[in-house]
Amino acid sequence: MTIYEKYGLKEVINASGKMTILGVSKVAKSVQETQAMAGDCFFEMSELVERTGAYIAELLAVEEAVIVASASAGIAQSIAAVIGQGDRYHLYHPYDNRFERREIVMPKGHNVDYGTAVEVMIAQGGGQLVEAGYANMCSTSHLEMMITPQTAAILYIKSHHTVQKSMLTVSEAAQVAKKHGLPLIVDAAAEEELTSYYHQGADLVIYSGAKAIEGPSSGLVLGRKPFVEWIRLQSKGMGRSMKIGKDNILGLTQALENFVKEGSESGQSIKERLLPFVAELNQFPELTAAIIQDGAGRDIYRAEVRVQGKVTAAEVIDQLKSQSPAIYTRDYRGNNGIIEFDVRAVTKQEMAKIIQRLQVILGE
Repeated sequence: MTIYEKYGLKEVINASGKMTILGVSKVAKSVQETQAMAGDCFFEMSELVERTGAYIAELLAVEEAVIVASASAGIAQSIAAVIGQGDRYHLYHPYDNRFERREIVMPKGHNVDYGTAVEVMIAQGGGQLVEAGYANMCSTSHLEMMITPQTAAILYIKSHHTVQKSMLTVSEAAQVAKKHGLPLIVDAAAEEELTSYYHQGADLVIYSGAKAIEGPSSGLVLGRKPFVEWIRLQSKGMGRSMKIGKDNILGLTQALENFVKEGSESGQSIKERLLPFVAELNQFPELTAAIIQDGAGRDIYRAEVRVQGKVTAAEVIDQLKSQSPAIYTRDYRGNNGIIEFDVRAVTKQEMAKIIQRLQVILGE
């Protein structure tokens, strides 16, 4: 009996990407084996967290690192860390008014909903969001004019979810942070560049362990030593409700080793796999398909499909999800008649199933 049969679940074809709502990524056998071995062992958990962090820091050639429960936990704990700055009283009273420096300055176009709003994680960490610039523009001067004596940090969200045009870069934000003696926190949850933002001047960089790294549910925060130590200390404060298990700590460490050695699928490889799929999509009179690059400039390519006919893109999206296997696509532009297929986790056989389902939906 399969898991789908046992619990009465629909099977899923993930043509959406590495999305939390679908379980994010497939996990390599070596990672699963490491998790199984961890499950058979006991550890002094504080030592496990510290030693794996040191191991990862050496692997990536950064000052310090710590594994947390998720990228979202990484944001909340980073905010708490820069507010409390290692203060033991703060661990037990994170929202006490005596900690006056709580303002977190962030470009307005970065306050997005990625499953929850970024501002929710800021508030959970005890921060008070201050938006800089406008929805379609933020410069270094916009950032600077919002800094006050109550500013605790600058937060930068590196994501395809955010506004891309007319935004200052990570290195520009780092220059502003350095000029004003503030830490720069970069949330790079789905990014593949594990040290780039650190070298551009970020003091803390947050990654999802389950996205580009293809590890289990987890998060990674790397950066300057004192800041990471303050995050680690949060495990005795608000981080207690976000604790991560031994199996996922060691599973992510193994996944990071794999990622450093092997990387992820290249954009060229993705394009080559997309070519026959796009050719089949273009056989439908109602569809016009092309290969496009990720909107945030990452080395990721997808099939962009324009729907023109009696059935709307929104209807196609809904019908693809309605049966088993449920086929999930990137539907951000469905209201504009566009569907995107991300095939990084899609096999050749699954692509054939997508074509077959479209034949039914479009009456071909």
